[in-house]
Amino acid sequence: MTTGLIAIAVALAIGVSTIGPALGMGNAGGKALEGMSRQPEMMGQLRTNMILAFAFMESLTIYGLVLAFMLMAKM
Repeated sequence: MTTGLIAIAVALAIGVSTIGPALGMGNAGGKALEGMSRQPEMMGQLRTNMILAFAFMESLTIYGLVLAFMLMAKM
Protein backbone atom coordinates (compact mmCIF):
# COMPACT_ATOMS: atom_id res chain seq x y z
CA MET A 1 0.00 0.00 0.00
CA THR A 2 2.73 2.46 0.96
CA THR A 3 4.75 1.66 -2.16
CA GLY A 4 1.75 2.42 -4.36
CA LEU A 5 1.12 5.76 -2.67
CA ILE A 6 4.76 6.72 -3.03
CA ALA A 7 4.64 5.79 -6.73
CA ILE A 8 1.60 8.05 -7.19
CA ALA A 9 3.38 10.85 -5.31
CA VAL A 10 6.44 10.47 -7.57
CA ALA A 11 4.26 10.66 -10.69
CA LEU A 12 2.49 13.76 -9.38
CA ALA A 13 5.76 15.43 -8.39
CA ILE A 14 7.20 14.96 -11.86
CA GLY A 15 3.98 15.90 -13.66
CA VAL A 16 3.15 19.02 -11.67
CA SER A 17 6.71 20.29 -11.61
CA THR A 18 6.99 19.87 -15.39
CA ILE A 19 3.72 21.37 -16.63
CA GLY A 20 4.27 24.90 -15.29
CA PRO A 21 7.79 25.44 -16.66
CA ALA A 22 6.78 23.85 -19.97
CA LEU A 23 3.94 26.32 -20.40
CA GLY A 24 6.19 29.16 -19.28
CA MET A 25 8.92 28.20 -21.72
CA GLY A 26 6.47 28.07 -24.60
CA ASN A 27 5.05 31.45 -23.69
CA ALA A 28 8.49 33.04 -23.18
CA GLY A 29 9.83 31.59 -26.42
CA GLY A 30 6.83 32.83 -28.39
CA LYS A 31 7.03 36.32 -26.90
CA ALA A 32 10.80 36.48 -27.50
CA LEU A 33 10.36 35.51 -31.14
CA GLU A 34 7.62 38.11 -31.46
CA GLY A 35 9.93 40.73 -29.96
CA MET A 36 12.77 39.70 -32.28
CA SER A 37 10.54 40.03 -35.31
CA ARG A 38 9.37 43.49 -34.24
CA GLN A 39 12.84 44.82 -33.36
CA PRO A 40 15.60 42.80 -35.04
CA GLU A 41 18.32 45.04 -33.57
CA MET A 42 17.44 43.77 -30.07
CA MET A 43 17.80 40.12 -31.08
CA GLY A 44 21.02 39.48 -29.10
CA GLN A 45 19.70 40.93 -25.85
CA LEU A 46 16.33 39.19 -26.20
CA ARG A 47 18.00 35.86 -26.91
CA THR A 48 20.26 36.19 -23.86
CA ASN A 49 17.35 37.06 -21.59
CA MET A 50 15.28 34.21 -23.04
CA ILE A 51 18.03 31.65 -22.39
CA LEU A 52 18.42 32.88 -18.81
CA ALA A 53 14.65 32.66 -18.28
CA PHE A 54 14.67 29.11 -19.69
CA ALA A 55 17.42 28.12 -17.25
CA PHE A 56 15.48 29.48 -14.28
CA MET A 57 12.29 27.73 -15.42
CA GLU A 58 14.15 24.47 -15.96
CA SER A 59 15.47 24.61 -12.39
CA LEU A 60 11.88 24.30 -11.15
CA THR A 61 11.57 21.02 -13.04
CA ILE A 62 14.85 19.82 -11.57
CA TYR A 63 13.54 20.52 -8.05
CA GLY A 64 10.57 18.27 -8.84
CA LEU A 65 12.92 15.57 -10.12
CA VAL A 66 15.00 15.75 -6.93
CA LEU A 67 11.81 15.47 -4.87
CA ALA A 68 10.78 12.42 -6.90
CA PHE A 69 14.17 10.80 -6.29
CA MET A 70 13.84 11.48 -2.58
CA LEU A 71 10.41 9.86 -2.57
CA MET A 72 11.72 6.87 -4.52
CA ALA A 73 14.40 6.35 -1.87
CA LYS A 74 11.59 5.73 0.63
CA MET A 75 10.27 2.78 -1.44
